[in-house]
Amino acid sequence: LQHRSRDAHGCSEVNIRNNSVKPDQHRSYPCSYKDCNGKELLPVLCPYCEKHFCLRHRHQSDHECEKLDTPKPRMAATQQLYYNVMNYSKKNEEAKSKKRKGAKNSETAAKVALMKLKMHACGDKSLPQTERIYFQVFLPKGNKEKSKPMFFCSKWSIGKVVDFAASLASLKNDNNKSTSQKLRLCHTASGEALPFEHTLETWLSNKDYPLYNGGNIILEYLDNDVLFIEDTDSYFS
Repeated sequence: LQHRSRDAHGCSEVNIRNNSVKPDQHRSYPCSYKDCNGKELLPVLCPYCEKHFCLRHRHQSDHECEKLDTPKPRMAATQQLYYNVMNYSKKNEEAKSKKRKGAKNSETAAKVALMKLKMHACGDKSLPQTERIYFQVFLPKGNKEKSKPMFFCSKWSIGKVVDFAASLASLKNDNNKSTSQKLRLCHTASGEALPFEHTLETWLSNKDYPLYNGGNIILEYLDNDVLFIEDTDSYFS
C-alpha cells in the first residue's frame, strides 16, 4: 500500500503524459499572408506551399496560394468564339443584303430602260417578240462609239451573241482564229467574261449575278488567260 500511488512508485506513464501535455509557452506561428498580423499557438501549414497561416487564411483560396491552379478561362474563350461567329454572320448578312439591294436596283433600272431600248435597238427583226432580249451594249475601249442598243435571241449561245453584236457594231472579230485576244461578252456587275458555250437564257436565270432584259452588257477584247474585267465602272463614266 505504501507504493500504490503513481508518484510513490515513479510510474513511467505519468512522466510520458506530463511531457506530452506541456505546451510551449513561448512559441507562436505568425500568419504568412500579406498584411495579416494573426498568430496561432499551433502550426497551421498549407500542404501545398508549406507556409504557416492563421485559421482565417488556412485555405489556398484565402491566402492566394502560389501553388493554386488557376482555372483556364474557358468561358471567355467560348464567348470570344461566339462573338466571332455572330460577327461573321452579321457581316455576311449585310453583304447579302447589299447584294440583294444592288440586284434589285439593277432590275428596276433595266425595266425602266427596256421601253426605251425597244424603240431604238437593232437586231434580227425576224426574231419573235417573246424571244427578244434587249441590252445596252458597251463597246470595247478605244472604239468611236461608246455603246449601242441591241437585241438578241434568248436561246442563242454567248458565242453567237458576241458574233452578232460584233457585226452590228462593225467590230473586228477573230474569235474563230487562234489569236492572243478574243472578243468577250462581260457581266457589268462581276466583270466576268461569260463562257461562249453558255446560253443567254441561263444567265437571265442566274441566281447570283443575273443578266436583266433591258440591262447593260460589255464587249471587250481580252487575252486568252484573262477571265474578267477588273474596272467595269470605267465603261460607264
